[in-house]
Amino acid sequence: MATYAYIDNSNIYIEGCRVSAVKKGLAKNIYDAMGSGIVDHTWQLDYGRLYDFLCAEGDVARLWGSPPPGDTFWDMLKRKGFNPTVYDKNFANQEKKVDVAIAHRITKGAYTMMDRTKDEILLVAGDTDYVPVITDLISEGFKVEIAFWDHLARELKEVSTKHIPLNAHHDHLTRK
Repeated sequence: MATYAYIDNSNIYIEGCRVSAVKKGLAKNIYDAMGSGIVDHTWQLDYGRLYDFLCAEGDVARLWGSPPPGDTFWDMLKRKGFNPTVYDKNFANQEKKVDVAIAHRITKGAYTMMDRTKDEILLVAGDTDYVPVITDLISEGFKVEIAFWDHLARELKEVSTKHIPLNAHHDHLTRK
């Protein structure tokens, strides 16, 4: 059995910054932070720790987004021969194409590399753009878990096989 992990860098990072803002008292709660655009820009996610927390030896992890320099996860991916998919931000400093690219890769991998009776898909993201793909894969017999902060979109939580909440591990996943 192998886990195929697909990580939306921006999504996990930005929402982790919101969780940090709430923990530091910069926002009353996560919904206040989301509604008011409050984030803790000083918080940094350690992707190496995220990988160790979610994946076992032999699992396949793919990451999409814009990497922070010197992060252990990106260094580990390079050492193991993985090629992270990086998208430049547009003129408004936003990433585009990431959700569609991840959804495409999950689907392609499911039908070309995975054994639906043994392998599982792990998506590390929390927005509803992934609902159609997750719904389809589960209806085809794949196991699809979501690892994300506790404020995972309700609709995504409902269609996934399992939600792995990350808030309780926020301190562990923080780069020291």
